[in-house]
Amino acid sequence: MKNILVIFTGGTIGSSVCNGEINTDTQTHFLLLTQFKTRYPHIKTHFTILQPYEILSENLTPTIWTTLIQTIENANPSTYDGIIITHGTDTLAYTSAVLSFYFHALNVPIFLVSSQYPLDDEKANGLDNFNCAVNAILEQSLHGVFIPYRNTNSQKVTLHHGAHLTCSPQLSNDFFSLTSHHQAVKMPIKGQKLTLKPHFSTRILFIRPYPGMNYNHFSLDDVDVILHDLYHSGTGCTSSAYGGHHSLISFINRCKEKKIPVFLAPALKSTQFYQSTIELTNSGAEMIWNMSIEAAYAKLLLAYGNYENSEDIVFFLNTNFVGEQI
Repeated sequence: MKNILVIFTGGTIGSSVCNGEINTDTQTHFLLLTQFKTRYPHIKTHFTILQPYEILSENLTPTIWTTLIQTIENANPSTYDGIIITHGTDTLAYTSAVLSFYFHALNVPIFLVSSQYPLDDEKANGLDNFNCAVNAILEQSLHGVFIPYRNTNSQKVTLHHGAHLTCSPQLSNDFFSLTSHHQAVKMPIKGQKLTLKPHFSTRILFIRPYPGMNYNHFSLDDVDVILHDLYHSGTGCTSSAYGGHHSLISFINRCKEKKIPVFLAPALKSTQFYQSTIELTNSGAEMIWNMSIEAAYAKLLLAYGNYENSEDIVFFLNTNFVGEQI
């Protein structure tokens, strides 16, 4: 019989509806296990249950990640055949990336399971996603972090790579990956695993672009590093024709004066680039190629939370140790 550690953390999958309000409910995890055992009585597993906290995932902060990681480590994860973590959908892609990097050397698979509706709603996909995770532990030899998720109009649950998952599109309950490659890749780092602590930088400024952005509105006080999102084609505003305060190039130069590194993502490395992309790469900013913005953010949080030496930071950022670079 397989031994599975199940960690309940809240989210919609751990919520109920009362007077039109969706909120976490301490009793809901019993509903998930009851539904699973009722629908799949032939599946024999032993579940060990932990519940370190209970939140809606939009309220998540890196401090919560530290608690989750410590919970997993204190549970002696290598003694289990698999780990399932229930999680809300809003920040699912960020948590999956963080856990992918932090537990890159763990030989036990981790599955993050969510639901687009509370479990007592007939439209909920939480039970299907949970069942997929259990069966993957029973039937497959996997290591890494995965997200089983059935989209709204699909009958099939897709098993997503933890460092490839992207946030759900606006006004949608569906999830997609950067690629169709679903099995985690475990790549050695100079023959050794990388030792990390669950420390996350609190001095990263994450900026998302929009037409007319005024960079003068951003203070660089108490900032060690910038992560700047790009438009889908790997571009950003580089023109000063309508004012230098709209130009990302001007902002990068301002950061350089304060010796604050600027990282840009996402962008696909190619033989052809837009003029603005070339200008950005020549400006002194660092492009994080072929990686989701969620994975880039998670990697920067861990890099600057664990290392002070710039060489160690660069090595960590550039090493494709869980197949995060497509």
